[in-house]
Amino acid sequence: MSVLPVLQAELACATNRLLATAASLSDADIAAPSRLPGWTRGHVLTHVAQNADSHVNLLTWARTGVRTPQYASYAARAAAVEATAGQPAARHLADLTDSAARLAAAVRDLPEHAWSAPVEGLRPPVHPAWYILVRRLREVGLHHVDLDAGYGPADWPDPFVRRELHDCRACWQHARSTVSEIVLQHPSAGIAARWRDLGTGPAVAGAPADMLAWLTGRSRGEGVTLVPMGQSFTPEAEARALPAPPPWLTMPAPADLPTTPPKDYP
Repeated sequence: MSVLPVLQAELACATNRLLATAASLSDADIAAPSRLPGWTRGHVLTHVAQNADSHVNLLTWARTGVRTPQYASYAARAAAVEATAGQPAARHLADLTDSAARLAAAVRDLPEHAWSAPVEGLRPPVHPAWYILVRRLREVGLHHVDLDAGYGPADWPDPFVRRELHDCRACWQHARSTVSEIVLQHPSAGIAARWRDLGTGPAVAGAPADMLAWLTGRSRGEGVTLVPMGQSFTPEAEARALPAPPPWLTMPAPADLPTTPPKDYP
C-alpha cells in the first residue's frame, strides 16, 4: 500500500469543495477582486482549471516518457488566464468541472510504474510523478482561499496543513529567511514542533494553520506572534509587529523525494 489512494481521495474532496464554492458564485461575484493582487475571482478560477490540464500534461509525460511541458512558458500561462478570466460564472464552473474530470481520468489510468517516472514543472527540480498529486492539492487548497468566498485557512484539512508545512521546511532558504525559529503549537497539546536554525530574525509561534496562512501570504499574521528571544513561548508574549514572511516554497518540490511512492507522506 502506498500514499497514492490517500492523496487521490484527498484531492477528490478538495476539488468537490472548490466546485461547491464556484457553483455559488454569480457573474458579479466572478468579476469581484480576489485575495490575489490584480486578479479577480475569474482569474483564480481560470488558473485553477488550466492548472488541472497542466498536470494532465505531466501525467502524459510520465505515461509516455515523452517530454510534455506543464506549460509552454510563464508568458503563455499568464496570457491564457487573461483570455478567459472574464467569462460568465457558468462557463467558469463548466471549465473547472471538465478539467478536474480530465485530471481524475489521467490519474486513474496512469500505470503503476509510471508514478515513479521523473517529470518537471516550469522550475526545477525534477520530481517523481506521484508528487503531482501533492502539487495539485496545493493549488486547489491555496487558491480556494484566494477566492475570498467563504473558505479560509481554518477550513484547510489537517493533513493538508501538515504536508504543506513539511514541504515548506524541506525547501527552506536560510539565506533569505526573516525568522530564526518557528514554533508550531497544537491548540490543546502545547508545542507540536520547533523549527530551529532557520536563519536570522526573530522567533515566531502559532497554530499550524495560522502559521501556514502567514507563510503562504494568505494572512497578515493573525494567530502568529513573536517569541521573545531566549524565552519559551507563552500566551502572554508581548505583541509586536511581525516581520515579512520568508519566501515560501521557492521550489515546486523538495529535492530529495523518494522515487517510489512512499507509504505515507510526509
